Amino acid sequence: MRTVGRHAVTESRFRHRGAELVYDDAGEGPLAVYAHGGLVSQAVEDRMGLFDWVPVLDRGRRLVRCDARAHGRSTGEPVDSDYTYTSLADDLLALLDHLCVTEPIDAMGASMGCGSVLHAAVRAPDRFSRLVLLIPPTAWTTRQAYARTNRTSADTIEREGVDAWLAAKRKQPRPAVVADVPTFPPTPAERVLPSVLRGLALSDLPSPAALSALRRPTLILAWVDDPGHPLPTAEALADALPHADLHVSRTRADIRTWGERIADHLTRPRTDRQE
Repeated sequence: MRTVGRHAVTESRFRHRGAELVYDDAGEGPLAVYAHGGLVSQAVEDRMGLFDWVPVLDRGRRLVRCDARAHGRSTGEPVDSDYTYTSLADDLLALLDHLCVTEPIDAMGASMGCGSVLHAAVRAPDRFSRLVLLIPPTAWTTRQAYARTNRTSADTIEREGVDAWLAAKRKQPRPAVVADVPTFPPTPAERVLPSVLRGLALSDLPSPAALSALRRPTLILAWVDDPGHPLPTAEALADALPHADLHVSRTRADIRTWGERIADHLTRPRTDRQE
């Protein structure tokens, strides 16, 4: 039996839009869902040791974490449009339907998962109570360069294979704040990976105007000196979202406080102005 801290983890799955989506379910209490970053999976994030979910579970939350379409244990086809933020948001809302959710729930997402969560919340705000956005990705003006890089990467994989692309990536510098975090190969299979990259290249976060109507208590957790997760995105989200708090980490030791910060955010009473 797998566990997170002292909490048993159950693996379940459901089908949506031609894919089998696999999720881990742990703990008891009000529901919180989590969407991971691009090209990894729940298992890979756990092995990286970046995010600690034990405090959330210990504070009496049920935590459901789903492997995104074509990532980890979930299946997916080489269709670019299946991997846009809006498509992944549709998968997230389908997960809530599968779980028979009737009350607003807390939602968390890292990097690509931020896009999934924000698009789902903008589309169906009444289904969400609190939000947590970890390492928001490039967005708006910084998204264009990221999209070009992703399209080039997809072409390289199709032309030369995934190993050539990974060899080139290993030569790129990593943010100092996470330089000691182990790296892993992408979890999408090579036949699907170019479509995942192109789908992300087609994606962007919701506009600041759309976010300004999202009156949900939001915690934004960011780190510094990472072009793939630039601090200006986190700062712009904090400005656009009416009830957002931003915390910026400059050391690995401070990143290790994120689990407690998330647990505090999810258990803090809401005020009338946040409804």
